[in-house]
Amino acid sequence: MSTKSLRILVLTCSTRPGALGPVVSGWLTGTLAARAAELGAELVPVALSDLDLPFLDEEDEPASGRYRNEHTKRWSAMVDAADGFIAVTPEYNYGMPAAFKNALDYLGREWAWKPMGFVSYGNTSAGTRSVQHAKQVVTTLRLVPLGATVALRIADAISGGTLRPDAGRDQAAAGVLDELVRLAHALRPMRERTRPGARPDLLPGAYARTLTPDDAPDVLVLQRCCWVEEALANDTLDIPALGESLDDVRAWLATWNVTGLWRDGRLLGMVRTRRVDDDWHIGRLAVVPDLRGQGVGRRLLHDAESAAEAGCRRMVLSTGARSARNLRIYQAQGYRLESSDGDTATLVKPVPAYAMAG
Repeated sequence: MSTKSLRILVLTCSTRPGALGPVVSGWLTGTLAARAAELGAELVPVALSDLDLPFLDEEDEPASGRYRNEHTKRWSAMVDAADGFIAVTPEYNYGMPAAFKNALDYLGREWAWKPMGFVSYGNTSAGTRSVQHAKQVVTTLRLVPLGATVALRIADAISGGTLRPDAGRDQAAAGVLDELVRLAHALRPMRERTRPGARPDLLPGAYARTLTPDDAPDVLVLQRCCWVEEALANDTLDIPALGESLDDVRAWLATWNVTGLWRDGRLLGMVRTRRVDDDWHIGRLAVVPDLRGQGVGRRLLHDAESAAEAGCRRMVLSTGARSARNLRIYQAQGYRLESSDGDTATLVKPVPAYAMAG
């Protein structure tokens, strides 16, 4: 399971003045606040009535991702940043509210591979037919509906405009959140593959994307896995990648350009780059031990070299002075040993003329 926190939107789907939706949503977020904190999830209340979404008025179809209107762009950003949803919905005439359907129809990619739970309310059926209707729609958008739901029969649950206390109902709501969080973590690799900037890799099933400070826990694990061999080869534990704290890793992830290779939620490799004067520095090239010898490191190195900024004249990297395997690999890729202080070897390679010219 990923160590990243989750952002869960609690959608109040009725826009009718005086509707019970805000009451039910308020109970839900209040009841689940402590459990959400334990699970590392943030519950964000969103009332569809506050979005000011007219009936779909975009010229291009949502699958294109081309949005003209500011209200669409705001809604897109909110949904894109979310990891999952809980829809609090009434039942209108055997189905979900039109405003809920309209909000779903506005977007495409932003919904994909995110779980959606439901809390329904109504009279005869407790809103369950609304959920049945909604599930047909959300699966088409590649949302993943939960099996766990909460259904409130208004006559039994509401008194004086508020919800009667019910420990069983609270427990059922916690069950929805627990299942939602498990699915959101499991689906994260699928979501990341569809995000702008993610690109397929030659390694089957893998993809590359830019790493951010949020990825620090995964980077820390990869570093400690990969630099043990470096420590053994150089007979020292005085290696930054082994001694860094989580905060240290977060700090340099914010200042370097870092590419990570992922598959099924696992960070398989990474490399970082940045410009220093006329040099293009490459570092922290790492590949998990079980994938070494398959060309993964060479591909990451090539990507790092290809990203060299116009005007850079040299590519610079370093490794342990006694890391014979690393030295052989880098020299085979055209790097020459420039210096060695006994502990660290620095290698350089000219940036191709076409790259220097931009």
